[in-house]
Amino acid sequence: MNELLRILSEWNLWWETGKVSPELAGKKRQYTAELVSLVEAREVKVLTGVRRSGKSTLFYQLIEWLLKEKRVAPRQILLVNFEDEGLTHFALDEIFNAYQTHLLPEGKIYLFLDEVQEKAGWERWVRKQYDLRHTINFFATGSSASLLGGEYATLLTGRNLTSTIYPLSFNELVSFSGIQVGDIRLISQDTRNRILGLLIEFMREGGFPEIVFHKQNMKRRLLNQYFHDIIYKDIVNRHGCHPARIRDLASYLMTNISALTTLRALRGTFGYGLNVIGEYLGYLEDAFLVFQLYLFDYSMKKQLVNPRKVYGIDNGLRNAVAFKFSQDMGRLMENVVFMELKRRSRDIYYWKDKRGREVDFVVRKGLKIESAIQVCSDPEDKKTNKREMTALEAAMREFDLKEAVIITLNVKSEFKEQGRTITFIPLYEWLLS
Repeated sequence: MNELLRILSEWNLWWETGKVSPELAGKKRQYTAELVSLVEAREVKVLTGVRRSGKSTLFYQLIEWLLKEKRVAPRQILLVNFEDEGLTHFALDEIFNAYQTHLLPEGKIYLFLDEVQEKAGWERWVRKQYDLRHTINFFATGSSASLLGGEYATLLTGRNLTSTIYPLSFNELVSFSGIQVGDIRLISQDTRNRILGLLIEFMREGGFPEIVFHKQNMKRRLLNQYFHDIIYKDIVNRHGCHPARIRDLASYLMTNISALTTLRALRGTFGYGLNVIGEYLGYLEDAFLVFQLYLFDYSMKKQLVNPRKVYGIDNGLRNAVAFKFSQDMGRLMENVVFMELKRRSRDIYYWKDKRGREVDFVVRKGLKIESAIQVCSDPEDKKTNKREMTALEAAMREFDLKEAVIITLNVKSEFKEQGRTITFIPLYEWLLS
């Protein structure tokens, strides 16, 4: 029991100091205010997302807010990090009972469960406490998308509020760099140049919080460690798959972001069975390492049988583990746009017609496609411009769209014809809008 309390005390230093250290609280993010607004909701607040995206830091920020703004007594707040191997052999009941017995908290308890996928049966314990209406306010994080499904969904349906946490957005990076952007149309050329410099850095190094604020010579090493941890802790240890195979598949997919592929093509490349390829892709998605983008079609069957595109969670991670560093600016831009659309919770697909004209992203709302987006690093190249415009115009006719967008690196213009408008907008402007 003394050992258990010692471990808990190390994670809950506010029991002694009454505060959260600045190193743990970090910088406030766009998610912070949203999560603070949900603090007193009775439902279990669940944060999911890729490892190292900042979920634990958001916990510390919520705890800091509870201590400072809500004046909650430090001993009413318990954080349990299930990645601490010292807690492996303790059941949740044992941990919570030891906390209650020795800390004697009075009133509502704020219980933070970090990386809950490491503790089997956590959802049953939480469901029991929740249904008994004990005065516990529950928070949980997990690096697995499957927290949203399976037994968890069955046990906690109607009892949870879930948010997906991604690495820093470009908007957050600009804000953390001390640049204040009000009306993007009114910024000076000097500010515009600084923003463009940050954009190039963002496309090269990504937005994992620790990477953004770390010394240059350590960034690649840290990103490789992130990749290793995701592969081994979130996939191999959990699913028991072959380490080298899943690592090679992940590296291949990250190298070839935005390219069309099929399960059969991947089988031809790696020699694994179709079932294995399908399972491995599922594991990589479950760990938030990659995402699959399907062809838009009103037939679900056609969506599944057609080639899909694969995108990576973060450009920096992709560039660190790719088989070779690609200077293809178009692909890096496209990956940034895809992830921003994910952050904005858009329902996205790619589109291709029978003549092979392809649009990078179409956005669906309800049963209707509401927008079409091309990503083009060099629209001033005549051949490229014609290809992108022709495909976009075909999509606009197909879905009866009056407006569409081509996202460029630094070109801004507008093209109007037959009542339709195609706007060329720089990537930084689109990201900050």
